[in-house]
Amino acid sequence: MSTSHAAHPDRLLPVDSTTRAVARRLLAHVEDLPVISPHGHLDPAMFVTDDPFPDPTTLLITPDHYVTRVLHSAGVDLADLGVGGSNPDVDKQAAWRIFQQHWPLYAGTASGYWLEQEFEHVFGIHPERLNTDDPDDIYAELSEVIARPDFRPRALADTFGLEVLATTDDPLDDLAAHRTLAADPTFSPRVLPTFRPDAYTKMYNAGFAENVEKLIDVAGDGQTGYAGYLQALRNRRAYFLDHGATSADHGTHNADTTPLDDATAQRLFDKGRAGTATRAEAAAFEANMTYRFAEMSRDDGLVMTLHPGAYRNHSASAFARFGADTGHDIPFALDYTRGLQPLLSDFGENPDFHFVLFTMDETVFSRELGPLAGYYPSVYLGAPWWFIDEIDAMNRYRAATTGAAGFSRYSGFIDDTRAYCSIPARHNTSRRVDAAYLARLVGEHRLTEDRAADIIVDLIDSSPRRVFKL
Repeated sequence: MSTSHAAHPDRLLPVDSTTRAVARRLLAHVEDLPVISPHGHLDPAMFVTDDPFPDPTTLLITPDHYVTRVLHSAGVDLADLGVGGSNPDVDKQAAWRIFQQHWPLYAGTASGYWLEQEFEHVFGIHPERLNTDDPDDIYAELSEVIARPDFRPRALADTFGLEVLATTDDPLDDLAAHRTLAADPTFSPRVLPTFRPDAYTKMYNAGFAENVEKLIDVAGDGQTGYAGYLQALRNRRAYFLDHGATSADHGTHNADTTPLDDATAQRLFDKGRAGTATRAEAAAFEANMTYRFAEMSRDDGLVMTLHPGAYRNHSASAFARFGADTGHDIPFALDYTRGLQPLLSDFGENPDFHFVLFTMDETVFSRELGPLAGYYPSVYLGAPWWFIDEIDAMNRYRAATTGAAGFSRYSGFIDDTRAYCSIPARHNTSRRVDAAYLARLVGEHRLTEDRAADIIVDLIDSSPRRVFKL
């Protein structure tokens, strides 16, 4: 079989030969740099137990909503893939057959590109074989690969060049896995917890009352009500800091940050605990808490990242069957300028407060996010996220934000992944896209190549270290 296009050394680089030559040289500065992943969703326990991955379907298909949503759009029942634990007895090999039979659907998609890179560079399987070979043969070959000692989670961390990996963790997590890894001299990557309090701020989600009762009981220092709630959050943030955390992540519905006075916040908090808060009241409380978390980050130094703009669980029927984070969250338009004004007026001028803004709404790149990051010392531009974490959108992001904010306001690449084996593919994609973009600026005589070389190293390596206080 011919050499895979997924292995071509010029993949994603410019078609024009002169610019491509510049991009090659720029890529050479960063292609082999270590992977710094300051936001993601892997389970740190995988590195403690270091168990082999159970099967190809569980590793590559079932937990990856990028992959399963493509199949669902073609009419595949997610239960046949075991999504959300809906079918614990699912036939894993049959699920793989479904995936491979639908492989042509991934052409042109971001997940298709990453998967091709994984098959080629991680598993050693020519991706074109998914179009021609028997699915059972591919499944058997993958099963042999993942059974090897060099394919355990720890060994792959070395193979991938993983230096820093941040997880996303519940405020009441005891962080035992992080503690074990930090104390283990045989494991070199830094696996850092990230404080994610969404389950304790969203009154409109099931379990809010029970969650906050437990939070106050565990960490409220004997205080009750809204005051005890705030104190418990502060205490748990301190616990995370003691265990190596550098950031707190907030998946808010929108970008509103309007603060409430204590009396109003207490009244809404009581209604939320009683289950009587309206959706508007729940949104007002969430906006207040976004402001309060900025206040806490100012005080304790945790980097604050904001991930708004996802209509969570858009399919009520899918949520009932499969639960959250199973591929049916949909983006919607946002207003950052007005929404963030209260927060940025009070904290945005503070260079020690690091506030990283993400979006899935491309229309705000040049209109709002670029100008915000180009003025406020606290604001950094999060990498293209989720639906815009793909090659063409990455190029649009650079073109839309650089004019207003330059390169120094960039967070560094964020893979935000639950799919461990996609990490090297996704980081390599970012490096190639940036090399291609900078090469164009060199070719247009807007930058010298020496300056572009300095910039790409900063984008890939120095920026995430600086922004996430690593």
